Amino acid sequence: MNGPTNQLTPTSTATSIATSAAPAVPTTTLWRPTGPEELALVAASDWRAWPPRLPDQPIFYPVLNEDYAIRIARDWNVPASGSGHVTRFEVETAFLSRYPVRQAGGRTILELWVPAEELAEFNRHIVGRIEVVHEFRPQG
Repeated sequence: MNGPTNQLTPTSTATSIATSAAPAVPTTTLWRPTGPEELALVAASDWRAWPPRLPDQPIFYPVLNEDYAIRIARDWNVPASGSGHVTRFEVETAFLSRYPVRQAGGRTILELWVPAEELAEFNRHIVGRIEVVHEFRPQG
């Protein structure tokens, strides 16, 4: 695995629900490939948080592009757990600056590595809901 490669840039702006003149918060779109068990835990959080990591999972790694998330969900989650899902969610860009972008392979294989002990704080900086954007099942 290589070290930091580039910086995050905001991809959208969350809108304020309140009627006050509160400023919009710049956010970055992230994706997460996931299997059915983790997805059920996300659903139980009302689609607002990622579940705590298991003891053998020291990091939570959202990815920075949809294509990479699709490949993991389709090629790894389906054989491992019977289905694969790609989720998309927004996180406050300023908060994400503490996590360097990691290149885990080719130029587009980019991840953030969030230590397991920081996941609850990470979840507090998710803007809006986590949504499922792709689902994969075994062929045939």
